[in-house]
Amino acid sequence: MSHTLSTHVLDTTLGQPAQGLKLTLKDDQGQIIAEGLTNEDGRFKDWPGEGFASGVYELTFHTGDYLIRQHGQAFYPRASICFELAGADAHFHVPLLVSPFSYSTYRGS
Repeated sequence: MSHTLSTHVLDTTLGQPAQGLKLTLKDDQGQIIAEGLTNEDGRFKDWPGEGFASGVYELTFHTGDYLIRQHGQAFYPRASICFELAGADAHFHVPLLVSPFSYSTYRGS
């Protein structure tokens, strides 16, 4: 099976995309699959071209540097989201809403 993945980071304090926020995607064995920075729209698009097999993954958003740069403080230096890609081939969207003292996520479309 081959799934697709996307993510989008929004700074809820500023009400705008979080540009230049580092993220790392690892498989269930801890192997790095992708890493880089969000673009001007708060999105990351440098995923491996072949898609993703079913399984458990961890997407870590390195929020500390971004939040300190934008707000001068960061209670959560990282936000790690563990999720499972399963079922028939599908698109999975893992967004992050972030502010200096909170973050949240959900399964988007």
